[in-house]
Amino acid sequence: MSETSLVQELTKGLWEEIPPFRLVLGLCPTLAVTKAVDTGFGMGLALTFVLVCSNILVSLGRKVIPPKVRVPCFIIIIATFVVIVELVMQAYTYSLFLRLGIFIPLIVVNCIVLGRAEAFAYKQGLGRSIFDGLGMGIGFTLSLSVLGSIREIFGAGTWAGMELFGASFQPFTFMVEAPGAFVCLGLMLGVMNLAGKK
Repeated sequence: MSETSLVQELTKGLWEEIPPFRLVLGLCPTLAVTKAVDTGFGMGLALTFVLVCSNILVSLGRKVIPPKVRVPCFIIIIATFVVIVELVMQAYTYSLFLRLGIFIPLIVVNCIVLGRAEAFAYKQGLGRSIFDGLGMGIGFTLSLSVLGSIREIFGAGTWAGMELFGASFQPFTFMVEAPGAFVCLGLMLGVMNLAGKK
């Protein structure tokens, strides 16, 4: 396996197949946890860990997992790593864990993780599966971080909790409400499509 193919697997998730904007996958957590940059970044890191680890186990077990029960096996593997993430977050980043709420356990059924296990890791070797998971996870993390940054800056006048504009700033609170998430995501999808055409 060449270095070029590994680099391609890593970088495809950063632009060509970036999950929320190109594949339009994982939109539920994308919209729900991006009121602030730290929650978006935290969710992205959690999903990246689960994605990489599950890709590794699915790729290693692809020759012994029977095709008829592959999806239940994938879900068990993914759920194992989600529980690990959940326990680590409860122990070390409890306030972030509380703000992410139900979306951490819902990684188990996130279409990005299950889709990569089914469409990629079950058919590819270990190296490519690791780089695929890492690239998709980093792309998802960047997407959530950028969306969370935009919503937090305009909706609260802060970035990662730091005041940016002073007392005279009137925040556009629509941005941190649910409709603001849809509008912001739609605008970002439009920009990504325009940039992709050029």
